[in-house]
Parts: sequence; structure tokens; C-alpha cells
Amino acid sequence: MKKPNSKNTGNDELVFLPLGGSNEIGMNLNCYGYGPEHAREWIIADVGVTFGDPSTPGIDVIVPDPSFLEGEKIRGIVLTHAHEDHIGALGWLWTRMKAPLYATPFTAYLIREKLREAGILNQVRIIEVPLNGNIDLGPFQVQMITMTHSIAEPNGLAIRTPLGTVFHTGDWKIDDGPVVGEVTDAAAITALGDEGVLAMVCDSTNVFSEGYAGSETGVAEELDTLIGSLKHGRIAVGCFASNVARMDSVIRAAEKHGRRIFLAGRSMNRITAAAKHVGMLSDIKKFLSDDEARHWPADEILYLCTGSQGEQNAALARVASGTHPTVKLGRGDHCIFSARVIPGNELSIGRLQDRLAERGVRLYTEKDHPGIHVSGHPCRAELRQMYAWARPTIAIPTHGMRRHIAEHALLATELGVPQTVTPRNGDMVRIAPGPAVIIDEVPNGRLFVDGGMLVPEMGEALRERRHASTNGILVVSFAMDRNGKIVSDIDVRGIGLPGDDENPLGDALDDLAERAEQAVNSLKGEARFDDTAVEMAVGRVLKKGSQQIWDRRPIVETVILRL
Repeated sequence: MKKPNSKNTGNDELVFLPLGGSNEIGMNLNCYGYGPEHAREWIIADVGVTFGDPSTPGIDVIVPDPSFLEGEKIRGIVLTHAHEDHIGALGWLWTRMKAPLYATPFTAYLIREKLREAGILNQVRIIEVPLNGNIDLGPFQVQMITMTHSIAEPNGLAIRTPLGTVFHTGDWKIDDGPVVGEVTDAAAITALGDEGVLAMVCDSTNVFSEGYAGSETGVAEELDTLIGSLKHGRIAVGCFASNVARMDSVIRAAEKHGRRIFLAGRSMNRITAAAKHVGMLSDIKKFLSDDEARHWPADEILYLCTGSQGEQNAALARVASGTHPTVKLGRGDHCIFSARVIPGNELSIGRLQDRLAERGVRLYTEKDHPGIHVSGHPCRAELRQMYAWARPTIAIPTHGMRRHIAEHALLATELGVPQTVTPRNGDMVRIAPGPAVIIDEVPNGRLFVDGGMLVPEMGEALRERRHASTNGILVVSFAMDRNGKIVSDIDVRGIGLPGDDENPLGDALDDLAERAEQAVNSLKGEARFDDTAVEMAVGRVLKKGSQQIWDRRPIVETVILRL
């Protein structure tokens, strides 16, 4: 590996800046800067998304705010692997960074598909890097180091600079039987430790779990046993489409026991295409077409489905609601959930499983069948081994909530790492020269994908949507003449407000209409001819009335027709 292309001028600094993925799990965007403060050059590791939840109604995708990077000199964007929380924001944010993308072949294939969907593929320079390859990015010399994770071709990044080397682990685990791909390259990491690792930026997801995450080989054996035991009825397996090793295990178990595969869900088809592109899944039978799957014998078919997290529009949700055009499950059929429950998804998964159970489908989960899923992130024994290999001077935990990052820092200290730093998103850490320290906080935050547009996290549309979701809406309409008098009935309509036989909604709305009329009639002079003044008076009295009636303060929209 050649040395970086610049010398330390004396004013140069090496800094680390997370803009996503620190104090949260997901939405990874990590930046490394080199040079004097006024003229730093940057590389970016990953540009990922996270997903909306009930607190963000109407928002499915959330991306990091890259405002700080606009106008900066970005040498390149290096993608560690192809999970959505590492590449999913490229289609939304690349135009604000406009730097070349570097990725290994499997990841590059999926990036192209993502950029094609965004309509910007022809604008982007994508450089495929071979496994264990090297990238020359000016003051940064980046070496791809093969890791093991729950997706094909995961990579750690050895980032060499004139001020020292950083090892950015990406997402990883230690698995001596990964089913697909190579094992974690312990020799390369050990050699890096011998060379000297200034800082290690490391995954914290499973820091509270003792032992090892477990092997995909063990999962393959458990799935083979379970699928082989289900002699009659259709079988559906829900798993993450990105986990090619898991898909491989399911496919081979199905074929071994006389079943053919139907892929249910766009992600399943996209990932299998990427896997075959790089030589994986090459010796399996052709997947069934839609028409074949509709007529295939029930005892001889297995559906590989998206939606193991209860996602509303994914394949399993449509199966559970009976609306999937191809996959039909009922009494005597089986559904295997070969995926972990992501925190926050418990309710949606529970509802999905209840709907399947109502159809008579028998369910199989990790709780009642241990071993049909293992995590893709390192537990404490694996973290200890990684620190023994890399031997960093500075530990910088990332990819975790605050509690994960704090616990990881304590573990690193127990393991003898001389210094730990625990940045939040937006904290700029000077790694060198001198002791590692947070030197600045830069603009950071989240952008929401809303109606095909990027909007601020606290944008007006989402604030109103949140308010309406808990308080409801009142629409008030009436006509006024040129003398400022009301000359029509006042019509008040409620959306999302309660009423029952004992307390009819109509009675409450009639009461509010009277209050609105009194408010307008109480206005003096020119105020009666000022629509804004009338709207404010009506809104004020209706919010107060709603508070008394329902203990709600709804959005009030007033429509005034001037005659």
C-alpha cells in the first residue's frame, strides 16, 4: 500500500465527523477530513437512510442533512456495503455532494439501480473496486478490508493519512461459516494493528449482548430441519432481502425437500439479480413465474417474501390481507420469520402475525424456533477480538443509540484502549495531531422525504400533519355581504373528532357554529371587512370551544365568501 499523496504541513489536521449514525442506529453518513481548517479535503463513508415511524405521519424515508458538506472539497464517497442505512440516501443527496462513488461489485450494482430510479445515473461516476482493493483519494489512501455481515461484500475501510491510520469497521461480525462470501479478514486487520491504528471507528449495535452473534451456517442447518419437517401445505419465509446468505440457505433447503421458489417483493428480485451478477446463487433452479406460482402444487412451493418487519405495502402484509395477486396462504400453510424484530417494529409485526394467524397460517419465529435467525452485528466477545486484532490508540464508537455508544466506550477502556471519544451527529472530532477531542459542532439534522421532496425535519407540513393526527380538523365556511354581515348559515365540519349516540358530533358542531357567529358579530369597525381578522377570531373561539368539548385544539380552516 503506497503512502498518502501529501505531506503534513504542520497546520494539517485529521478529523472525523458523523452526520448520521451516531446516537442512532441507521442513517449512516460519516466524514473524514484532512488538511488545515480553511482548506480541508474530505472523504465520505456511506450515505444512508432511516425510516419513518408513527411520530412522522406520511414520512417513509428520512435522510441526513448534508448542508455542511455543500461547497466542500469531497474526494470521494466510499460505500462499505449495500444496506439501505448505508446507501439508501444516495438518490436524494448525491446532487448536493457530487463526488465519485467507490464500491465493490455487488454494492455498485445496487447503487446503479438506485440512481437509475432517481434519474441521475448518467450524472454519477461509479468506480467498482475489487474485493480487498485500494483507492487513491489524495491525502487518503483507502484499503477495502473484507468483513462478514448480513449482506454480500461488506467492507471495513483502512484509511491511511500522513497523520495516521483510521480503521472504519462498517457493519460487521465474526462468522467462520458465512454461507456466502469470505470470512472476516483477521490477517489484514492484524497486519493493520502491527502497522499502527491511530483510531478505530466501530459498530456498537450489539454491545450489550455477551458472546458471539452466531453463524449463518447454523441458521442454514436449522432452516433445513424446519423446512424439511413441513411436509404439507405452502411455506412462506419472511427475511431481509439483502441477506443473500439467508436467501441462499432457504432456497437450498427448499430445493432439497422438493420445493420450488417464488420471489414475492421487488427487493427480493432486485437483490437476487445483484447476487447473480457477481456469481452468487448461480447453481439454483429458475424461480417460478407469477403464472407458474399460482398453479404450483401447495406441497411443492416456497415463497420468499419481503415484509418481515410488518411493512405496510410489503409482500407479507399483502398476503396477510389477502390482496397479494400471487401468494395465497390459509389453513394448513406455514410462515417462517427468519429475521430479528427491529426495535420499534414490535406492534406492526404483531399485527401482521395476528392477521396471518386469523387465516389459519401456522407461524414459526425465533422465539419458538431458536437458531432460525442470527444478528449481523458484533456481540461483546467479537468486539474484544476486534480490539485485540486492531489495537487502536483511540476508540470512537458509532452505529448505536447513546446507551450503546457509552457502553462501547466503557468496554474499550476496559480493554486498555488509551482514549475514547463518543461524538454525537454533528460533533467534529480532531483525531490528530494531539489527543482526540471534539473541536466543533457543525449544522446537522434530518431531512424528510415528503411527497417526493426533501423537507426540513420541523417543516410546516409535517407539523400540521402531526397536529391534525392528534387534534383533528375543523372547516368553517360562511358568506358575508359588503356591509360585513353574515348572510348564510355557518357550516362547521369536523375531521378526526369524536362523537357517539350520547354526544353526537353534529350537536357539538352546531354549538361551535354559534360560537363562530358570535365571534364574527363581536368584531368592530374595519375588522369585519378584514378576512385575516375574521379568521383569527373564528379560529380562536373554535379552538377554545373544542378544548372544552373534546380536550382538543384542532386545526381550524375558515372559508369566507364575500358577496
